[in-house]
Amino acid sequence: MKEKLTIIKVGGKIVEEAGTLDQLLDDFSALPGNKLLVHGGGRSATRIAAQLGIESKMVNGRRITDAETLKVVTMVYGGLVNKNIVAGLQAKGVNAIGLTGADMDVIRSVKRPVKEIDYGFVGDVERVDAGALAALIQRGVVPVMAPLTHDGQGHILNTNADTIAGETAKALARLFDVTLVFCFEKKGVLSDENDDESVIPVLTPDLFKQYVAEGIIKEGMIPKLENSFSAIDAGVSQVVITSASAIGTEAGTIIKK
Repeated sequence: MKEKLTIIKVGGKIVEEAGTLDQLLDDFSALPGNKLLVHGGGRSATRIAAQLGIESKMVNGRRITDAETLKVVTMVYGGLVNKNIVAGLQAKGVNAIGLTGADMDVIRSVKRPVKEIDYGFVGDVERVDAGALAALIQRGVVPVMAPLTHDGQGHILNTNADTIAGETAKALARLFDVTLVFCFEKKGVLSDENDDESVIPVLTPDLFKQYVAEGIIKEGMIPKLENSFSAIDAGVSQVVITSASAIGTEAGTIIKK
């Protein structure tokens, strides 16, 4: 029987503000058993880029990563945000290690090809070294993963944190009984976007198709859920979409086969 592993993905806003970060670290520290954290950091990157006189360009919520922006996101994601989280976890008795995809070659990616949009130095994940991560986890070390990967040719690439969480969960599902938790600002997937209490408790592929057809689930939630079902298909036991304040509880939307 496989050991359980909980993978938590948190957005930038939660880890970038002192109050919400401290609460998150308390809740994450209290989770029993094996765990891994994936974080964002986009707001800090945008703020620091502006302080350096570098304009942030976004298309459909995705950051265009030119050479100067790549320097900023490498510093902010791999340095400032990641090390603040690691230091905070150490203070709470959690032996954490901060990683980008380049560290231990844990995530190799390929630069996104130019189609309608040139995203610049953005990576699409090719492979995750589950064995390297498992070796850390089995030693009682908690990986904290920044949204950066590398191409094996010496180049760092900016990579979507949801994608890193999903691909890491898929790879580790061969070795662990994995629950993947996506934390965002709502309590779960809502049946009414104007009613924060209208959480859909369980989503199956058939229900998902029905809600999309009816316009109940739309826009940015669709790719998040497609990622979730892809993880389930690849062997992840359970995917949960919930608020950061509900980590470790039964609240939120559970994605099932």
